[in-house]
Amino acid sequence: MKVRAIAKDVGISPRKLRPVTNMVRGRKVDEALSILGFLPTPTARAVAKVIRSAAANAENNFQMSPAELTITAIFADQGHTLKRFRPQSRGRVSPILKRSSNITVFVEEEE
Repeated sequence: MKVRAIAKDVGISPRKLRPVTNMVRGRKVDEALSILGFLPTPTARAVAKVIRSAAANAENNFQMSPAELTITAIFADQGHTLKRFRPQSRGRVSPILKRSSNITVFVEEEE
């Protein structure tokens, strides 16, 4: 049975999150969390938080063993974009797009 956890509107762009999500896809939860623990980026902390949440959902709601959980799917999609403007010369403005992400993690118990 697949169990999921979603973090919406994480203040990191999906482009920065995708390399980290690709790194842990298909791995066991314990192994993925140990890999993310050694990455010095805020993206790793955000992804680890969602993985821990998915493991807790599986353990508390479906009585699955957290040691046997595998990340079957993980992806970072685009969330809301905050639009800001930066003044330029001659009365013009240029846009600043502050992108956010929705991180989704699916875990499943190994057979």
